[in-house]
Amino acid sequence: MYHNSSNISNTAASEDAIPEDCINNLTVDNLIFTLHEGKLKVLLVKYNEGIVADKWGLIGHWVRNDENLDAAASRVVKSITGVDNLYLDQLGAFGNIDRYPLRRIITIVYYSLVRFDETKVVQVNDDFECRWFDVKTLPELMFDHGEILQNGLDYLQYKVRHEPVGFNLLPEKFTLLQLQEIYESILHKSLDKPNFRRKILKMNLLIDCKEKQKNVAHRAASLYRFDVNVYEKLKEFGFTFEY
Repeated sequence: MYHNSSNISNTAASEDAIPEDCINNLTVDNLIFTLHEGKLKVLLVKYNEGIVADKWGLIGHWVRNDENLDAAASRVVKSITGVDNLYLDQLGAFGNIDRYPLRRIITIVYYSLVRFDETKVVQVNDDFECRWFDVKTLPELMFDHGEILQNGLDYLQYKVRHEPVGFNLLPEKFTLLQLQEIYESILHKSLDKPNFRRKILKMNLLIDCKEKQKNVAHRAASLYRFDVNVYEKLKEFGFTFEY
């Protein structure tokens, strides 16, 4: 769950693992999502010691006494992925009395969307391993992390239908196929290509770059970027994208 370092801390390894400058029963956990090879993936961590040895879980840390919750979550994600420009939002609080076996710990869960080609996953030391997993083929997770992750996936499905959050997984210039892969990977369903493109283009959210893909083995597709002004309006007022 948390490793004892300056950025992520393993409460399960030892009661003495809580840094002196941190709150002793409040943590942040992070659902870090990316799109890779057309699949939605989440970054998990596995520890080599403590009661969670050899178990996978979410990446988290104690909240420091002098930082707010958003700053704590952002610190953890940036330190592990190396990404500064990321989408970060709060999912909710999880505080069941028995969610952690040794003591009462409340966690505030965040989810973030990062571009895979911008990530450089950090291995702080030999005590733990970080790895990307396809959300459809997950290992058994420690504590209540499986429940948390399912909540995060359900909420992400809701968000992608009503806000253009999926664009945070795309490069600056992208193809319509790449955009469709994001919706399909999050919604867990195949979408009709002509209908999808018609709906997306009707939103007037995309700007045609008047460019084609380069150095690809298949027929080069047109590249697009999103219109920042329209994007901000859709973020503020929302929309409905249903199939």
